[in-house]
Amino acid sequence: MEEQQQTASAEASDEQPGTQISCSGGFADWLRDQNVSFGLTSYQSGRLYLVGHQPGGVLSFHERHFSRAMGVAATRDRLLLANQFQIWRLENILAPGQELDGFDANYVPRNAQTTGDLDAHDVGVETSGRVIFVNTKYSCLATPSVTHSFKPIWKPHFISRLAPEDRCHLNGLAMHEGEARYVTAVCKSDVVSGWRDRRAEGGCIIDVKSNEFVTQKLSMPHSPRMHDGRLWVLDSGRGRLCVVNEEDGSTETVAFLPGFLRGLAFHGPFAFVGMSLPRDGSFSGLELDGELEKRDADPWCGVQVIDTRNGDVVHWVRLVGEIRELFDVFSLPGVKNPMALGLMDPNLQTMITIEDWDEADRPS
Repeated sequence: MEEQQQTASAEASDEQPGTQISCSGGFADWLRDQNVSFGLTSYQSGRLYLVGHQPGGVLSFHERHFSRAMGVAATRDRLLLANQFQIWRLENILAPGQELDGFDANYVPRNAQTTGDLDAHDVGVETSGRVIFVNTKYSCLATPSVTHSFKPIWKPHFISRLAPEDRCHLNGLAMHEGEARYVTAVCKSDVVSGWRDRRAEGGCIIDVKSNEFVTQKLSMPHSPRMHDGRLWVLDSGRGRLCVVNEEDGSTETVAFLPGFLRGLAFHGPFAFVGMSLPRDGSFSGLELDGELEKRDADPWCGVQVIDTRNGDVVHWVRLVGEIRELFDVFSLPGVKNPMALGLMDPNLQTMITIEDWDEADRPS
């Protein structure tokens, strides 16, 4: 697969080193043909990347800074982004068919719900519009509160009480038909930071409705997703993209990817999977370390697109430099070239839009 070199546009300060980005040949044309773009977050470097395609087969990387950027719930119209101590809502101000400097989606920060540092991970939206997020520090699912930092709405049955102790490292959320359906946890510990000693095979998926285990013996699972009527998960500590049988809990490996996996999105039969490098030079204590050695492979930071019908890598993006760890990956069907305004962007002061109104909106 031919490799192309790309350079990311940056909103970083001069003190921060850059990131070299390479991609598979023809990736931009593939995104065009599939009528999709995608995004990714890096909490380690505080980045939101939006990746699209430009005329001439050029891949576009649009970068914005959000401190400790984590989970994203994405549609063409809106991004909900969890970061260090807030849940951000960014609205696309461009109508279908409208463009601005070659971009057909422009996500503008409109609201920030301050939660405090809850180590929020995945984010979802119910049919009603209520926002749900994984409150990892307190080992629960929560929703933003008007008057408080958060409102807990569910916790695993093995968590005896809410405490800021990150007991099981609850991290992933799968939404299905507008409801929170499945979550992932690194273990079922009920003591402070208990998950750290159980990374190798303590991981589990829990059914939110029944509060029962769907499957266990995973290694640091992340990013559960419902797609095409099936439950998918990243068995991160083993580098596996898996599909889970909801009836008997068995797992089937669809693909192995060379990295610690976090971030999973789908477009048709294709899975966008995020990969991260180890923090200390190796994935010590995880099967992934031995698997990479067996395959004579180096770990990646980037995204690979997997054809779930056969496990083949269709396309990829690799990041080398400042960005070493990713958290979430999301797809944007129907968007060809997205952008966003950063929190310090001077255009926030001048890019003013007006919502439609009519006589019914007049004060009584």
